Amino acid sequence: MASLWRYLLAGLGLAALLAGILAIVYLTAPQSAPGPDISRSKKTANGLFVASFQPERGIIKQGELQSWLLTLKTVAGAPVEGAAISVSGGMPQHNHGLPTSPQATDYLGEGRYRIEGLKFTMSGVWQLRFAISAAAGSDTVVFNVVL
Repeated sequence: MASLWRYLLAGLGLAALLAGILAIVYLTAPQSAPGPDISRSKKTANGLFVASFQPERGIIKQGELQSWLLTLKTVAGAPVEGAAISVSGGMPQHNHGLPTSPQATDYLGEGRYRIEGLKFTMSGVWQLRFAISAAAGSDTVVFNVVL
C-alpha cells in the first residue's frame, strides 16, 4: 500500500512539474502583434472628414496600373466637393515609396474622386496617405492595402 502512495505522489509531482513548464512556455512565448488596420472607411486624422477608399473595378491586382475611388464626406454626411488631394505612400516594412505617382484626376460627384496611377509591385502591406484640402480645412488619412 505504501508503494502505491509513493507512485501516486510521484505521478502528481510529475504532472505539476509539466503544468509549470507549460505555463512558463506559454507566458514567455512572443505574442503575435495585431495586423494592420485594413478598414476601407475611417475618419481623417483631425476628424474633419470621413474617407472611404476602394478599387474602382472592385479587385486589387498586383503589378497593374489601376484606379481607385476616394470618397470624402463631412462628419455630418455631406459630400466634400472641390477638394485638393495629394497622394503618397509606400511599403513601410521595406522602407520604400510607391513605384508610381498616383494622382486625383477626376471629380465624379457625390464626394467621389478618382485616384489613378496606383501600382502595387509586390505582396505585403502598402500604405497610402492622402493629404486633403477643402473648404472645411486640411486633413490627412492613411489606408493600408494588403496584397
